[in-house]
Formats: sequence, C-alpha cells, structure tokens
Amino acid sequence: MKYTILLILIFVVLITIPWKSHPEKIQVEEIPPQDTLAIAIHDLFTNEYSDLDETKRLDNTIERFMRQWEIKGASLAIMKDGKLIYSKGYGYADEENGIKTDVNHIFRIASVSKLITAAGIMKLVENGKLSLDDKVFGEDGILNDTTLYYPIKDKRAKNITVENLLRHQGGFTARYGDPMFNPVDIAKKMDVPAPADLNTVIKFVLSRRLGFTPGTSTNYSNVGYGILTKIIEQVAGEDYERFIQDNILIPAGCYDMHLAHNLYEERYLNEVRYYEQADADLIRACDGRDTLLPRSNGGNNIEALSGAGGWVASPTELLCFLAAIDGDDSYPDVLSQNSINTMVSCPGFSLPIGWMKTNGRGDWLRSGTLAGTSAMLKRQHDGFCWAFVTNTSNWTGPHFPQKIESMVYQAMNRVKEWPDRNLFDPAYCKNFHDKKKLLADDRSTKFGPPLPDNI
Repeated sequence: MKYTILLILIFVVLITIPWKSHPEKIQVEEIPPQDTLAIAIHDLFTNEYSDLDETKRLDNTIERFMRQWEIKGASLAIMKDGKLIYSKGYGYADEENGIKTDVNHIFRIASVSKLITAAGIMKLVENGKLSLDDKVFGEDGILNDTTLYYPIKDKRAKNITVENLLRHQGGFTARYGDPMFNPVDIAKKMDVPAPADLNTVIKFVLSRRLGFTPGTSTNYSNVGYGILTKIIEQVAGEDYERFIQDNILIPAGCYDMHLAHNLYEERYLNEVRYYEQADADLIRACDGRDTLLPRSNGGNNIEALSGAGGWVASPTELLCFLAAIDGDDSYPDVLSQNSINTMVSCPGFSLPIGWMKTNGRGDWLRSGTLAGTSAMLKRQHDGFCWAFVTNTSNWTGPHFPQKIESMVYQAMNRVKEWPDRNLFDPAYCKNFHDKKKLLADDRSTKFGPPLPDNI
C-alpha cells in the first residue's frame, strides 16, 4: 500500500509540474539507482531565482575566471547569516549533450567529503558509541573484528586513535605515492582482483611500516579518512553512506548527496560530466584492464575513496550541511556546540577535524580536488558562507582552490547590495521544499521505478 501511494504521488508530480524541455535525452537504462523524488524535483529550483541585476558583475567575474582556466561548468551558492541568498550554475554540465549547468546539478566534491565523515564520527561520539581517544587497531581496537583481519606490521599502529586519524596524525605518509590512487598496483601486491577496494587498501598500508609515530607529527592522509569510514560502519553497525544520510545529511536538509561512481555511464541523473585539462595524461583503467582512460572516468577508483573523497553534492546542499554544523542558532544544528568547537580547534600543531583551515576569528575553510573537479566550502567571520564547485580540473591541481577563493572574494565584493531573502525558506520555491519533505519521509524511494524519458 505504501509503495502504491508513493507511485501515485510521483505520477501527480510528473503531470502537474511545468517541465522544461531539456536538450538532453538520457536513456532510462543508463540512470543508476537514485532517490526518485529527488529526480522529480529537479526543475523546481533553478538558476532563474538568482538571475538578478544586483549580481551581474559577480556573474561576469565568475564567467571571466572560467574562460581563463577553461572550466566547462561550475556552480556557486552563497549564504548570509544562515539565509541562502544566491545559488546559480554556470557554463556546461555536459557540453557534448548541450546541457547547461543549473543549480540542482551535483558534482564530485573530493576532499570536502572529509568534513562529512568527520561530522559522522562526532555524532557517534555524542551518542556515546565511541571516544576520540579510542584505539583503532589491535586487540582492544575498534577494528579488531576477525572478519576484517587487518594484519599489523608496525606495532606503533596499535596506538593510533580516532582523533589521530581525524587530525591527520595517524602515521601514514605518501612517501611512495598515495595508496588511495594506486588501485591496480595494490591489488597486484595483495593478490586480489583489481581495483583494490577500501578494505584492501587499508590492509596494504598496515602491512607496511608507518612513516612516523602516531600523534607526533601531521601528514595529510586520505587513507586515514578511509579508515574512519570503516570505523563508522563498525560502530554504527550499518552502511557508511546510509548512516551519514540518515544521521547527518537528511536532518540537515540535504536529500541529494550520495557516494559517487567511477564512470560517466554510472552517473546520477543530475550529475555533471567531468573534464580534465587538454594535456592531461591517460592512465591504466582502475579495474586492471589494459586500457588507458581519463583519471576522472575510470582511471581513478572514486568508489574506494568513500569518506575520504567520494561524495557528490550541489553547492546549495553543501551550504545546508554547513549551516547545520556551524553553531549558529539561525539554522538547527545536527551537532552539539561542544562537538563543533572540538572540530574547529587546532591543539598544538595539528589540523582541525574535517576542516582544512580554521582561525580564531571564525573563518573555516575546506577544499578538495580530484581529476575533473575542484571544490571549496568556506565560512567567513562576517556572516557570509559560500560553496563553489567545478566539473573541470587543471594543471595547478590542489593549488587551484586557492585561486577559487581569491576569485570568489573578488566577485562577492562587486555586489553592492545583496537581495534580502532566504531561498531556504519554504515561502520561496514552496513546491521544491514540499517535495523534499516527501523524500525525507520515505527513504524506500532510492531504488524506485524509472521515470519517463521525457524529463
């Protein structure tokens, strides 16, 4: 009965919404499982809401930046004092099919994913399920389940704590390359089929010596956040993605954030196509085939990145998430003030938890880069917060978010007066918010029936 009612609701939505005629005709069989109602609301909140005279100079700055760096598509969302005041897509989400970027397109967000994972860990701490001081490996460790079987070569690994991993102090280094981006070589060394999954990568790094004693130094580590992914699953007793969605994202109002897939053909309906610089090298397919592929489309094993860099999201929902972990009462938080304070603190010379940079004035920043994408999420002490994501990478790699930060600062300064509104308020785009509520009420829609091909 419940499923029948849901189908009726979807049918009503489809026949009553004034759907735009999209140039793309994505074949239904190419669409991977996704929340059906999230697809249905795709056109209810569009660029038109931020096509304003007051922000024309901001638009011009962003478009000039995109031309300079040959960026195919990008999206920006801006929040002020907990209110979403601007959200807009630029360029092409899929140039080959003539699909322009709109506010609802979702992108790979690379290491911004680490902030999501960190929030999940802090939620488990609040719930009394674990402590930041808990040991991760060894006889008394969280991951001591015999079914996981993590062989430890360096006894110092038994002293790694949850907080060590959160602050990149677990002892892991990229001295011989980042293991999260060597799925074929690691699979061969561990005698398993390629690509090496996250569990295999963790086994591999533990079968080698650590680069330093845990807690004594700081070295940015993707594999550390991969291990945190497994900690969440072990402690919560459920799938990482489902736990994060049900306990962090949906309570924050984020209904269209998911773990990414490796190939363009496996994308979500409203996910962008990814592009790399013209001279980017092809690499061997991550599944071990003797085929050269772009890193962004089958070269890198994005799926194994998981909590270290595997999420897709729109800038608008990234700001929903940020508003729920900022300690500001204007938008309900999903974490306690104590947890938020712990995350932005930097004891000694450590990094903050989840964030990349924080300071005493209240500026918090999280960036991320992958082949095919660059992302930045920033909270400013003046009440402005923003998220900017591209579907194109360039030769500057992890340094590109710094250029994004400078550009967005310049673009925002060109706006003399911001609109006095809140796009998060149901008074705006009421149908959009109503349908999002329906999605939250029934999680069974994730593997629902395919939609007609005229969307």
